[in-house]
Amino acid sequence: MSCDAVAFSAMLWMASFNPGQSAGPTPAVAQAPAAPPSVAGEPLFIDIVRRARQLKAQTEAYRAQLAKAEPASAAAPLKAFDAFSGKISDLAALDMKGHVTLRERGAVDDLKCILRGISQDLPEKLAAVRAATTVKAQDLALRDMVYLLNDNVEVITAPPRPAA
Repeated sequence: MSCDAVAFSAMLWMASFNPGQSAGPTPAVAQAPAAPPSVAGEPLFIDIVRRARQLKAQTEAYRAQLAKAEPASAAAPLKAFDAFSGKISDLAALDMKGHVTLRERGAVDDLKCILRGISQDLPEKLAAVRAATTVKAQDLALRDMVYLLNDNVEVITAPPRPAA
């Protein structure tokens, strides 16, 4: 072996030595963050899921009622819509409470942001149902409400994942 090769090998060996280095091996792969704990079993979130499911069923019943009407006709009155509107507002407030609860815990996953978004979107979807002038527009607004209510259930009941 030439002197240059020995010197180079010695330089590499010395460069790899660090007196402050820990004794244990360094992981070869970065560790993935742990998934946050599920909140699906907590009373607040159980209540949100229960209410969202009930409101989704009522919204689907409204859509079934509209399916019998002519799409171009004037928007149809929806039975007990004022009570429905109040329940949507209550659910939006609970979603915001869920967001605040998770934020106060220091949660870093997407659930807290999704709950905030849903709490803001529910009143908008409700306003779209109210503003609809035809059965077709009413049905489309209700369809969007069904999707949002379904999302409200699924984001809470889905297994938690680490923050992206």
